Amino acid sequence: MRPVLDRILRRLVVVGRLSVRWPDGATTLYQGRVEPGGGPMAGLVLRDWRAVRRLVLNPALGLGEGYMDGSLAPDGGGICELLDVLVANLAESEAAHPFYRVRNSVAWVIRRLVQFNSIGRARRNVAHHYDLNGRLYSLFLDRDRQYSCAYFRTGTETLEEAQRAKKYHLAAKLRLDRPDLSVLDIGCGWGGLALTLAREFGARVTGITLSAEQLAAARERAEAEGLADRVRFELMDYRAMHRSFDRIVSVGMFEHVGVGHYRSFFAAIGRCLAEDGVALVHSIGRSDGPGTTNPWLQKYIFPGGYSPALSEVLPVVERQGLFVTDIEILRLHYAETLRHWRRRFAANRDAIAALYDERFCRMFEFYLAGSELAFRREGHMNFQLQLTRSRTATPLTRDYMVETERAVRHGTAAPASAGR
Repeated sequence: MRPVLDRILRRLVVVGRLSVRWPDGATTLYQGRVEPGGGPMAGLVLRDWRAVRRLVLNPALGLGEGYMDGSLAPDGGGICELLDVLVANLAESEAAHPFYRVRNSVAWVIRRLVQFNSIGRARRNVAHHYDLNGRLYSLFLDRDRQYSCAYFRTGTETLEEAQRAKKYHLAAKLRLDRPDLSVLDIGCGWGGLALTLAREFGARVTGITLSAEQLAAARERAEAEGLADRVRFELMDYRAMHRSFDRIVSVGMFEHVGVGHYRSFFAAIGRCLAEDGVALVHSIGRSDGPGTTNPWLQKYIFPGGYSPALSEVLPVVERQGLFVTDIEILRLHYAETLRHWRRRFAANRDAIAALYDERFCRMFEFYLAGSELAFRREGHMNFQLQLTRSRTATPLTRDYMVETERAVRHGTAAPASAGR
């Protein structure tokens, strides 16, 4: 298999430089064009011939599995540098690997089956990732445990500052202009956003999740903060919700819905949103059109997950009779968020290894580095959709969003006191 992989790499590496040390000790250098600043450079050590075979036959799965089991490793750098070279070149010359193209074709054919997230299957998928040891997430997320894209106004913020700014950005778009508005938080995580909307904006929030671990932590936080009378958390699928709310927000959950269930998701929003209500959906998306989920990510991190193109989402929204009143695209915000998470994970690696093991640490390192590069090198982005049932539910211009966000940031506006 070595000659086959050698030919593939010679066609693949068109930018930067990749050195490969083979299992017999020989080293081959693959050199692409030199970019300003030198371009991405990395080394790869292949420790056995099985790793070579996996990179030929199933590179999208074999690279991550090889790193997890130690049969391949970065040489002279970390996994992020190695992935940077490979991702940069795949973005330019994906056709260099024939099996990669075949895998993509098969994945496209079966993607609706893979993303068939019935209520029972959706709960199992959520448990796979979100019901891990709660201390794990406290070791690399911000103090509020926001496990979604932060909002960097300048790019120089700390992670805590950027995540707080994200919550204010969302609140401004929800138009929480009076106290005691009822809010549904679909996919509430550990409750940070729901608690912020109650504490600082006077809302009454119902958060729903499919994670038992997150549910317990969110309820404990509400009690500890004295907000249990304003915030309630439930273990519930969005499809089971039928109550009416003034506002609906969903952050980082739509990626778990699955392309075959978009109609059910937006039907739930239409069903539960008051006639003059406002909804906001924040999700990872892709700017390069419909695609498929990386098979390694699908198997090890987010089973049933998929980040959609807007062209797959907007037609469904339109068929539900909802107005799209605002769309915002966040380009590099998640790349910066993931960079913070990756560095915090590295700083706490020993503690995380004590919770799990070395293989788990490598799995998470691969996930965080690969995800960051999906936003820096590939077509991933975040989108925020503001939705209403009525064309008069929001002001004529979006100026109110900017004005509200600025006022909240400066501490000069928040209706919370009127609702307590």
